[in-house]
Amino acid sequence: MSDNNSDTPRPDQGPPAAPGAYPPPAQSGPPPAPPAYGGAPAYGAAPQYGAAPQYGAAPQYGAAPQYGAAPQYGAAPAYGYGAPAKTNTLAIVSLIASIAGLVILPFVGSLVGVITGHMALGQLKTSGEEGRGMALWGTILGWVGLALGLIFIIGMIAFFTFFAAVSPSYMS
Repeated sequence: MSDNNSDTPRPDQGPPAAPGAYPPPAQSGPPPAPPAYGGAPAYGAAPQYGAAPQYGAAPQYGAAPQYGAAPQYGAAPAYGYGAPAKTNTLAIVSLIASIAGLVILPFVGSLVGVITGHMALGQLKTSGEEGRGMALWGTILGWVGLALGLIFIIGMIAFFTFFAAVSPSYMS
């Protein structure tokens, strides 16, 4: 009997292939060498690197500025709409004086607020400054303070006149 049974592998053939599997690749020699452009190195071989890059000399900078000399800068970059417009000083004074006229100095603060408010409104027509709202509020609050002060003075005169008319014995 001959031993031609294909189910039993011979020792030089290896295990049998699974049905439908691809045949193993043919091993005909050593693996191919890596490409010359720097591909992966072969197993066991150290990677080969090129020589270190050569750099030029350090850049030469200008001389250091002298102490006390002002640095020379260019113009500021133009972002947005430029620098904000200046607020009129008399408008600020008018608003502060009018508020003080209502709280601390009843007649004097309101009078200063009205005068500086009108001056600020006149200046704002010709200059490019801001502060019209403050000047208006300073003028309005100044006039309100003057009116309240005037009402208070009239009320005090009426009170003392009425008090003098009702009790003449206190006045002698």
